[in-house]
Amino acid sequence: MKISFADSRPAGDYALVVPVAGKSGSDVLRAVGGGIDAALRRQRFEGEPSAVAEHFINDRRIVAIGTGDSVSPADAAEKLGGAAVARLLISGETEAVIDLTGLGFDADAAARVALAAALRGWRYDVYRTKLKDKQKPTLAQVTIVGAGAGAADRYATRYAAVVEGVALTRELVTEPANIIYPESFVARVKASVEGLGLEIEVLDGAAMATLGMGALLGVAQGSVRAPAMLIMRWNGGASGEAPVALLGKGVTFDTGGISIKPAAGMESMKWDMGGAGAVVGAMKALAGRKAKANVVGVCGMVENMPDGNAQRPGDVVTSMSGQTIEVINTDAEGRLVLCDVMTWTQREIKPKVMIDLATLTGAMVVSLGHEMAGMFCNDDGLADQLLAAAKSSTDALWRQPLGEAYDRLIDSPIADMKNVGPREAGSITAAQFLQRFVDDGVKWAHLDIAGMAWSDKPRPTYDRGATGFGVRLLDKFVEDTAEG
Repeated sequence: MKISFADSRPAGDYALVVPVAGKSGSDVLRAVGGGIDAALRRQRFEGEPSAVAEHFINDRRIVAIGTGDSVSPADAAEKLGGAAVARLLISGETEAVIDLTGLGFDADAAARVALAAALRGWRYDVYRTKLKDKQKPTLAQVTIVGAGAGAADRYATRYAAVVEGVALTRELVTEPANIIYPESFVARVKASVEGLGLEIEVLDGAAMATLGMGALLGVAQGSVRAPAMLIMRWNGGASGEAPVALLGKGVTFDTGGISIKPAAGMESMKWDMGGAGAVVGAMKALAGRKAKANVVGVCGMVENMPDGNAQRPGDVVTSMSGQTIEVINTDAEGRLVLCDVMTWTQREIKPKVMIDLATLTGAMVVSLGHEMAGMFCNDDGLADQLLAAAKSSTDALWRQPLGEAYDRLIDSPIADMKNVGPREAGSITAAQFLQRFVDDGVKWAHLDIAGMAWSDKPRPTYDRGATGFGVRLLDKFVEDTAEG
């Protein structure tokens, strides 16, 4: 979908989108005339955020979209852009003009209208061969007028690359596991970021075995798909400055291994690599907008399958850190992948801050549903920075506790630790497991995004399916904390 800005409405045939700020209405809408006020009243339209009503005047579709009168400009902007595209994407209209005249949006808010429109217009129809005409997208262009000076440049320099990053994440998460597995994940990412200046390194199974990554390799040993570790470096900051490290769990399909999952719903486990997907999408966004920061993305890629060579409950594996792990449940595999990725990152990258993202626990979905991700952090300052980035980016977070009492729940009678604790506090004990692999002095946060990588209902910036959660959060965090 093409996004553009103009000083005034173009000539020709298009749908006109008019924002309405609550019950106060809109001067632009009143100027349209044609009995539109009465038409909107009959649709019970009162200008509340994301509310939509339509009317036709002289064969032109007029779409009124509420922005409310008490929400922040950024929130109103994103709901406006997303609602416009959601309404018109398969409407038969090929172009929409969103008129922001008189709305009072600054350049950033106006650019966010474009951002939301572009994000909401994303679809992945690669495997749909028999779409009916009425199901096919028709909207090809969105033009934003009345945005004022600086909006077009703000979108081009700040948000266009983020759209590309989110699109990559959604594509990877959407693809089925017979298409995206560790090797093809790496190949797809390489092709997608070619020419952006990212340095790419890949460790294969043999290299990881030499390094002693017994925890990660234990997960992979039941699959015919070879594991891989993908490292992406963006050197946009000062030479020699310690980087921000972004780590992703990349389980391209999770059967649960020998501790096999129930059949119902197992197909959804293609998106158990959502953490890795978010990391590579964020790295693409940062490189695309030439972020002035040093950032490294590291993704541990495996497939968790239950063949005759799969690890068994009760096995003991030795992690790269040297710590031993009694594998009680082979379906608690993500933490086994991440712990070796964390050790490698700290030894080789020596980051100033380390953030991991993982669709780690069903317990997090029970706790927070599909409204926000859980955050665990060993540093209050880092936690505050992430919460601020979450609020600004709309990738919502809620901080969860860590503590010694929870940590004792994963002590093992025969090894340094178990990979699971009791049923209660499952997300917390998973985070405690990961914290055992954080070196002294390293600021670390773990984001459990299990409820956020995929959505069964549409939201302002995405339809049902892959959300791209985490890309905007990480991008905003880097902007706020690592760029001068």
